[in-house]
Amino acid sequence: MREIIRAGLCIALSLSAVSAPARADRFDAARALIQEQLTENRIPSIAVAVVQDGKIVWEEGFGWADRENRKPATEHSMYLLASTTKSFTATALMTLVQAGKVDLDRPINDYMGQAQLTVRVGDGRQATVRRIANHTSGLSCAGQTFFGAEELSKMPPQALALTRYSQIMMLPGERFEYCNNGYGVLDYVIEQVSGRSYADYLRQEVFLPLGMTHTSVNVGPGLEKYAAARYDRLGDPIPFYESTEPGAGAMFSSAHDLARFGLFILKQPLRDQKAILSSASIDAMTRDPVMIRPGNGYALGWQVQAKGGYTVHAHGGSHSGTKTSFNLIPEKRVGVVLLANANEISFGGINTAIFKALLPQWKEMNTDLGVRDKAPDKALQPDATLVGEWRGDIQTHEGAKPMKLQILASGDIHLQIADQLPTLLSEAAFRDGLLTGVAPTNIQTSDTKRSPHFVDVALKLRDGVLNGYVRATAEEKTRQFWIYSLPHWTELRRVQ
Repeated sequence: MREIIRAGLCIALSLSAVSAPARADRFDAARALIQEQLTENRIPSIAVAVVQDGKIVWEEGFGWADRENRKPATEHSMYLLASTTKSFTATALMTLVQAGKVDLDRPINDYMGQAQLTVRVGDGRQATVRRIANHTSGLSCAGQTFFGAEELSKMPPQALALTRYSQIMMLPGERFEYCNNGYGVLDYVIEQVSGRSYADYLRQEVFLPLGMTHTSVNVGPGLEKYAAARYDRLGDPIPFYESTEPGAGAMFSSAHDLARFGLFILKQPLRDQKAILSSASIDAMTRDPVMIRPGNGYALGWQVQAKGGYTVHAHGGSHSGTKTSFNLIPEKRVGVVLLANANEISFGGINTAIFKALLPQWKEMNTDLGVRDKAPDKALQPDATLVGEWRGDIQTHEGAKPMKLQILASGDIHLQIADQLPTLLSEAAFRDGLLTGVAPTNIQTSDTKRSPHFVDVALKLRDGVLNGYVRATAEEKTRQFWIYSLPHWTELRRVQ
């Protein structure tokens, strides 16, 4: 009866719930929350998988993987993983480390061939593979994220994109900055060292040995019928797109396949899975995380978090038309996968309901699990080291663009690029010697002209010089999809 009622409700709302067991079980509270997200927040579909003690104990799809073609979601529907891809890139990297072909503590440029990273500040030898993987190399976050089908011919080769925008702009080891392009660097390293494409290496050395038949980089040949469509904030389908950093976020996978991967990482592999990594190599990916804030660190492709009174190894993903959540608790041998084909969703309540069903001792905690700095909660009050006029250049691949900052004692900051009108730098903050903020102006290059954009700045005060990056970022906020984020080295000196 429950299944009939649920099916009727979903049809009335143009949704579909599939594979729901007829009897009550411990996951019914989570099911109710999933249905709430589908109906109240108009989420097209959610897929879930749960593992415990070496088994998949629940996997189910809810809603439409593809509304237009009336394709219901199942545990085998393939969703774009967005940043959860990074856990797989790190796994592939560790297979090369285990084989003795990559040393985590060697400089990244030792493996970059002709696409050497430009080092703007500090010692490039300190920009190691490990620091690329844990987001402390000094790279600024970049990404030529969205190239639709009609623009693919304009997408630059990966080596060119890395050379232009993957530059060391902060001292290696100085600070954590979550960098999508860093994982683009790592997928390039995998290609250089293995002699195979990133997609082929992942398929041959990770996906197939682990029995992940509904997983690929982008949507592999023959898998098109399993791919979930992606939907924007208005509920409209998002056209196909690719990026220049596949290692950061281009994988598609199913809840079932992620559950299989989770069992391997939990060291409880299924009988048909091959040991692509030793126990020691698996442990190395979460050992000695860089702490972002109390209870939240990042190691090699995994966040190490304090949740519910346990240590959780996790990664999430959020991109245009997709949201993913992947959580493993090794000490309890449990894991939870949640996937959706829309971005306007919070998985927090669903995850909590599932973990409470698995672990009676689960308790509420308020750990800040974000990877990016929050906007300041009070107005900037600059000291004498900042107040004044600063001038210099933004370095682009097409030449220098003059830039001026006028920092007033009141805390107002006026930014001017080239001959554009000065604009006010909003959300301005000066923390640990780093000046940050955003402004409604632009950096005019052939790469940025693809879309209107704004800029954000991150300039470190070093020996009387402000240097770091000014980044052009484009996103379509109404429909909520991202287009690009392109940082440019910038150095300013105060005018006497």
